[in-house]
Amino acid sequence: MRAAVFQGPAGIAWQDVPDPDIVDQSDVVVRVDLVTICGTDLHILKGDVPEVTPGRVLGHEAVGTVVEAGRDVRTVRPGDRVLISCITACGRCRYCREGRYGQCRGGGGWILGHTVDGTQAEYVRVPFADLSVHPLPTAVDSADAVLLADIFPTSYEVGVLNGRVRPADTVVVVGAGPIGLAAITTARLYSPGRIVAVDFAASRLEAARALGADATVGADEDPEQLVADLTDGQGADVVMEAVGVPEAFESCTRMVRPGGHVANIGVHGKPATLHLEDLWIKDVTLTTGLVDTASTPMLLRMLAAGRLPTSQLVTHRFELGQMEEAYDVFGRAADTGAIKVALGAPQHTAMQVPAPPAVP
Repeated sequence: MRAAVFQGPAGIAWQDVPDPDIVDQSDVVVRVDLVTICGTDLHILKGDVPEVTPGRVLGHEAVGTVVEAGRDVRTVRPGDRVLISCITACGRCRYCREGRYGQCRGGGGWILGHTVDGTQAEYVRVPFADLSVHPLPTAVDSADAVLLADIFPTSYEVGVLNGRVRPADTVVVVGAGPIGLAAITTARLYSPGRIVAVDFAASRLEAARALGADATVGADEDPEQLVADLTDGQGADVVMEAVGVPEAFESCTRMVRPGGHVANIGVHGKPATLHLEDLWIKDVTLTTGLVDTASTPMLLRMLAAGRLPTSQLVTHRFELGQMEEAYDVFGRAADTGAIKVALGAPQHTAMQVPAPPAVP
């Protein structure tokens, strides 16, 4: 088969690799029907995730069809269309028993495209299938479902739930990429008083407004002053960091009010300064986290009920064999306007850019 293989500083190459096989009887092998590229994959290419070594097949988000299942698999069988979760869960360790699948110590956690070969391929082996793939209802389109593999549960769990968004809150989302836009969408479920989106790219701020942000501001246009003006100098109740750079994190800590919450979602490859000389007196709660995907079944039910906009975030579509081109477009989002790219069936047209998403 062919797959996107990490080449170290050289990037990725779409090349021939061995077909995956069942290794443990809890595995499934899935034919990849639709796959995406994540901002975390770009962090890998920059060297921010050194555990990923050259030769690894990248990717941790996909929808596909089961072609082979180990004899211990109970929840799916060959022919089933499934969502592949970005998190793999053994179901037996202490953390899995607590529903904290991202911290699995039994061979799971974030392993696809990280410590084992991932989803940016024609086929993928998924360990611990009973907890790591989700059967999809016929009525749920693959292009909608694929964004529930990572960005929606990540934004909801690590951003909205960790940040404890409540009705009437002022919520600031720093970074209006895929994660930030999903955070805006899921924060709206809690009826905040206002949502402010911060980003450098005008196209992403436009998408943030379309998805429900009440105010937008360029990252170079003094967002801290805007937040102060909107809150009578108090600061935001919840600030989410969805970029993964030190400057964004430090700005978040300056925008939060006393007693507020800073929810870090971004993947950081460089040290960020925690200014405790300013924060120690403010009763600020700071959370970090890797998604657990415990919310995925609930989000799937919302999607099936038409309550969750997802595929509206996909701005560019490619055939699976155009992986290198897709990486280039996604990696130059400021120039291309890319929010999320999807690769799959040949009928998908490269560089297809739909109208901005409508307010749900």
